[in-house]
Amino acid sequence: MKALAVTVALVSTMNAETALTIYNQNLAVVRETLPVELKAGESTLTFDRATAQVLPDSVVLRDPAGKAAFSILEQSYRNDPVSRSLLLSHFEGQVIDFRTTYPDGKVEVKPGKIIRSGHVPGGVPQDPIIEVDGKLRFQLPGEPLFPALGNDSILRPTLSWQLGSQDGAKFDAQLSYLSNGFNWEADYNLVAPEKGETVTLTGWVTVENNSGTGFDKALVKLVAGDVNIIEPAMPAAPMARGLAMAADRFEAKVQEKAFDDFHLYTLPRPLSIRDKETKQVEFLRSPAVKAVKRYVYDPNSMRFFGGGAAQTQPIQGMEFPKDVAIYWEFKNEEANGLGVPLPAGRVRFYRSDDQDGNLEFVGENNIDHTPRNEEVSLYTGNAFDLVGERKITNFERDDRADWLKETIEVTVKNRSKEPKEIVVREHLWRWLNWKIENNSMDYEKKDAQKIEFIVKLAPDEEKKVTYTAHYSW
Repeated sequence: MKALAVTVALVSTMNAETALTIYNQNLAVVRETLPVELKAGESTLTFDRATAQVLPDSVVLRDPAGKAAFSILEQSYRNDPVSRSLLLSHFEGQVIDFRTTYPDGKVEVKPGKIIRSGHVPGGVPQDPIIEVDGKLRFQLPGEPLFPALGNDSILRPTLSWQLGSQDGAKFDAQLSYLSNGFNWEADYNLVAPEKGETVTLTGWVTVENNSGTGFDKALVKLVAGDVNIIEPAMPAAPMARGLAMAADRFEAKVQEKAFDDFHLYTLPRPLSIRDKETKQVEFLRSPAVKAVKRYVYDPNSMRFFGGGAAQTQPIQGMEFPKDVAIYWEFKNEEANGLGVPLPAGRVRFYRSDDQDGNLEFVGENNIDHTPRNEEVSLYTGNAFDLVGERKITNFERDDRADWLKETIEVTVKNRSKEPKEIVVREHLWRWLNWKIENNSMDYEKKDAQKIEFIVKLAPDEEKKVTYTAHYSW
């Protein structure tokens, strides 16, 4: 057997091919391709382009072709890049020069002995103590001039391995690891004409890098879905949002595919993104989406069946909200110019003013991850000229016969100059078994405890909807 005694220091190239798979949960998988040449025996491999938020126990170094026979004897991660205080600690007890530049341009260099650097690894820094001309100072006497970087200093976060190989090997290794400090989110802009409901929908992905390391021409994939992640017992302090923003716009399309139980979006070209930078890429543009604008009066939406208390008579004089909500709804299907899984994100609504052609902001809301062929329904605000009123006009209960009756009167008013259609939504929340009696117009049962009336109103018209809910148990 050959003795494993040869040690070769190998440093990865900065041109290594990089790929990122970013989750919208402050997490990414970073992959690098590293050219490796091992000699027989033990070799050292270092990689100095790792992020500052590596999850060290997630690091995987392998030969993707499965041909190179080697073993990982030791793996380490260092995130203590060289700094002034760290270098001071390397030269504690030694004399170095300190340079002072005065306002008149005079430069003075004096030697000083570093008694205490003030560097406390992982703790609160202390004041340095420097001996100059036989006296101690609790501050630096000038800019320190270090003769060298000091032993074992690193300039960037670094991964290193001790590798063992019987016969040596030359191959392209794949380095993969999880890192915090990455995020992405989707944003949508919906533009509607002043009249009509055919809208333009555009979607953007916004990628944030707060990992501590920049990436040049990285292949980027984005994962949409809720991946289970074990949270640390003591969560780290939140990272500051990057202030720099860049926008990439081009004709190539983002490629999407189902992956496991999630959806994977591949950006059409490599992405260069610096640390603490935010970058945007357009991933969706559909110029003719058929949408429907609906007005919904739902004054009792916060009530739900919760047991016996639901059978008690409401407080006399109970008042209900009068706001009539605005919803925009459209089907995420191919026939409607869409038909792609929509990642969760914020939708901003704009409407064109035909008089001057400008776009005016009219509301926003969030959508959840929406599969293809599902409907999107978004609340964007309340209608100014539409009003609703709800009253409980009668309440009866007979405990011997096990029933109660509640009579409801809903009035909807259209104070605009155009005809409107309002959906009156009612929740049958007092008991599981119910039937509707004496209703003034037809209704549609939407689910086990919800019904809807469709009320059409001419300009400046108001109408009443009445019904009695008969509950039994």
